[in-house]
Amino acid sequence: MGISEKKQKEYYQAFLNRDSTYDGIFFIGIKTTGIFCHATCSARKPKFENCDFFNDAESALIAGYRPCKKCLPLSFPGEMPEEVRVMVEAVEQEPEKRWTEKDFEALGMHSATARRKFKQFYGMTFVQYARSRRMGLAFSAIRKGQKVIDNQLEAGYESSSGFHDAFTKIMGDVPSKAKDLRILFADWFNTPLGPMVSVADDDFLYLLEFADRRALEREIERLRKRMKVRILPGKTKISQQIAEEMGQYFTGNLRTFKTPLFLSGTPFQQKVWQALTTIPYGETKSYKDLAQAVGIPTGYRAIGNANGANQLAIIIPCHRVVKSSGELGGYGGKPYRKEWLLNFEKGELDGKGKM
Repeated sequence: MGISEKKQKEYYQAFLNRDSTYDGIFFIGIKTTGIFCHATCSARKPKFENCDFFNDAESALIAGYRPCKKCLPLSFPGEMPEEVRVMVEAVEQEPEKRWTEKDFEALGMHSATARRKFKQFYGMTFVQYARSRRMGLAFSAIRKGQKVIDNQLEAGYESSSGFHDAFTKIMGDVPSKAKDLRILFADWFNTPLGPMVSVADDDFLYLLEFADRRALEREIERLRKRMKVRILPGKTKISQQIAEEMGQYFTGNLRTFKTPLFLSGTPFQQKVWQALTTIPYGETKSYKDLAQAVGIPTGYRAIGNANGANQLAIIIPCHRVVKSSGELGGYGGKPYRKEWLLNFEKGELDGKGKM
């Protein structure tokens, strides 16, 4: 969830005062250095306008910040175990890497033991941590453009390879002859439910997801391969349009999106997605209802899989599909967002998430 300006100022004052009662309550990202800290960090304090605030460490990582080496924000409140320290350093040396069993063996560790200790210490799995760093580096280029790489190099990185490799690993190789290839552009914008990433050209929107969606990296990879495209950081008239429409949606002033969409999926998936768009704003349908609507009355699992493959969050409203029992069911954008969106569309919340 987004942090209000009032709360940000409260956190900033706690940061200035090194107030230990706030340790673990928030994390602060320093835009000028690319690091994030906890409340009692002794480093030189930045200006308020150079700070980003996060409720959890994973969000700071996804936003492209790396842990401060002085205050070790992820080690609060205890001392970092040696195995965890080694893994964190290994990620920083090759942040673009996707880890395998052989990588743990190379560190002289048993993977199950290492992962268990990492989870106990950080409250997130090692895979989550490594993925968040990888995605965060890629998103840095999207959020602020190529200059962010130069700024963060000055703050301590030895080369730009980690940034370049992390971005191209996810978004595709940067083309040497752009005119010979089809290019899509990735953009980043904030919402009350957290940042979203769009992928678009000047004609269509191809992807819209919350930046911390676990499957996002794979979704982008599938899109690249299916469409045979390269993805670069940048804005288009379509990405600007969807950012504006999302702003209107979250203030309760828009119920029908007009942004042109490109649906990249199988014929069955597209049939399900089309059925999803017929669910009225503020209402829900069950998986059973949707299965009957597309002509496969017992195909609940197939419906669920098609929902999970939806790459256009909120616009293709898979959040409006619930279990027959009334339970919410799964949601790739995280269950709390599904609950929030349904309550918001029913008029039970305002755009700030309040009743």
